[in-house]
Amino acid sequence: MLTARKGYFKQFQLFAAVCTVLASIVAIPAHAAEPTAAEYGTILNLSGRQRMLTQKMSKEVLLVALDVDKAANIDNLKNTSALFDKTLKGLKDGDASVGLPATSSKRILRQLTKVEELWADFYPTIQAITSSGSASAEQIAEIAAKNLPLLKQMNKTVGAYEKAAAKGGLSTDPGLAATINLAGKQRMLTQKMSKEFLLIAYGQDAEANRLSLLETLTLFDRTLTGLFSGDATLGLPGNPSAGVKAQLDVVQGLWTSFKPIVEAGSATGSSIAAGQISQLASSNLPLLREMNKAVGMYEKESS
Repeated sequence: MLTARKGYFKQFQLFAAVCTVLASIVAIPAHAAEPTAAEYGTILNLSGRQRMLTQKMSKEVLLVALDVDKAANIDNLKNTSALFDKTLKGLKDGDASVGLPATSSKRILRQLTKVEELWADFYPTIQAITSSGSASAEQIAEIAAKNLPLLKQMNKTVGAYEKAAAKGGLSTDPGLAATINLAGKQRMLTQKMSKEFLLIAYGQDAEANRLSLLETLTLFDRTLTGLFSGDATLGLPGNPSAGVKAQLDVVQGLWTSFKPIVEAGSATGSSIAAGQISQLASSNLPLLREMNKAVGMYEKESS
């Protein structure tokens, strides 16, 4: 009888062990495998877009504070912040609606957690502004102080994705991973220089923002040239396909008109008139849209 009980006990132990193994297999995320080249293209595009959204939100807050198309910019701010929130969740957990696989890299997940923590502190201020329909001086100071840490941590996340892509799904063309990253960064720079211009107009740390604006517009200019002709320091191979080159030509044309506006704002001691604010408010989004089209074309080339 004792021998029989021991036999049953061993069988039960074996059954429990098998169940544990099966449970662990079921628990493996569907996208634990290395993302494909196409998925990496989407990841780099959308994670890169997050950088831009941090600056677009900040710009929209300033347009509200400066009473420029206030109702429209409140709606824009709601949509921009909701898109950032949705995409951040999608990068971590996956979102089939936009083609994002869940992130399985522990290193990137740790970096996304840092972004989540900063976002949890930033988002309530945005929501308070959209709820009230106005932005106070205290809220402007808060956004001015907190948007760059959020941008920096998001930028580190994109850099981590770029390295993973260059070693994984895009290992046969690491220059494309760098190109998608930096072309995507150009979108952010359109909004960052717009934000800096408006901070100067608002009178928030004007001289510091003049220096930042000059650096931002110079980087945009250099990177755009690098996308055409290559830039070894930036890691850009240049020589785009005919279709991408045509789209970059469109961006270049818009930049030729936009650059003098932001250059005027960056001039030491200059004051920004209401007409210049209106010019910037109407011309920054076409530049962003056309740059975004170029990034989409690079993303398609990744697949």
